[in-house]
Amino acid sequence: MKAITLNGYGGPETLRLTDLPDPKVAPGEVLVRVRAAGVNPVDWKLAEGRLDALMETHFPLVPGWDVAGVVERVGFDVEEFAPGDEVFGYIRKDTVQFGAYAEFVAAHVRMLALKPAALTWEQAAGVPLAGLTAYQAIKRVGVGAGDTVLVHAAAGGVGSLGVQIAVALGARVIGTASARNHDFVRGLGAEPVTYGPGLVDRVARLAPGGIDAALDFVGGGAVDASLHLLGRPDRLASIADPEAAAKGGHYVWVRPDPVDLSALADLADRGKLEVHVEKVLPLEEAAEAWRLNSQGHTRGKLVLSVGTR
Repeated sequence: MKAITLNGYGGPETLRLTDLPDPKVAPGEVLVRVRAAGVNPVDWKLAEGRLDALMETHFPLVPGWDVAGVVERVGFDVEEFAPGDEVFGYIRKDTVQFGAYAEFVAAHVRMLALKPAALTWEQAAGVPLAGLTAYQAIKRVGVGAGDTVLVHAAAGGVGSLGVQIAVALGARVIGTASARNHDFVRGLGAEPVTYGPGLVDRVARLAPGGIDAALDFVGGGAVDASLHLLGRPDRLASIADPEAAAKGGHYVWVRPDPVDLSALADLADRGKLEVHVEKVLPLEEAAEAWRLNSQGHTRGKLVLSVGTR
């Protein structure tokens, strides 16, 4: 199969399109013929060695944790899926080596769900990691109908999905974004507010009674700003600032979960969750996708389209 690989830690310039043997399929796993692979900041951060202290990594390494594709065959004792099923998933394994930037990837059934019919391959590939991150953060702080929720980085990959999930739950959402993204954030169902100095005062004018929950998808000063506006620190979740936990909130690290993934698929099929794909690039241009993603200005998602033999 064709796959993007790197032979050691490094930046986009280290990526190569290479030929590898097709993956082995263990019991409880399926072989997925990849149609699209999502690009996330963790992909290039991991490649730079930033997660070396946390995750066992082996080279040559195929990056990518987000996949949408078709089940090619199943391993022993798999009853959840059959060849021909269209699936998507967050394929984070116990060790990092064989990811989604390839024509085929093996994935355990606990990492997959049936692809939402309402989404294209590229849109579906943009959901798993970002969507699960947002969904699990929202569950952690108990967002529900009638809540006023502050979402930091509302136009980004995680934030744009988080806004829609919170709105679907009946919450009022205030989302931070640059001025150029305000119309986009409004289209997601949120009230946009410019981030940066003075954010606390701007949010307080929109919500004089305070906010009920806050979701930090960007880091920086978002945790402290949120705590100024929240009545309860335990209704703060951050995916970017570990200090959130020390200050009474939650530091959330996403987990593969087929039930949560199916819930996201249901939202998409009911028209409650749309995925904005900023750009689709072919697999061989993975390095360019990483350069674009590392600039931090992507609206929604970047996705790799994978041609299959």
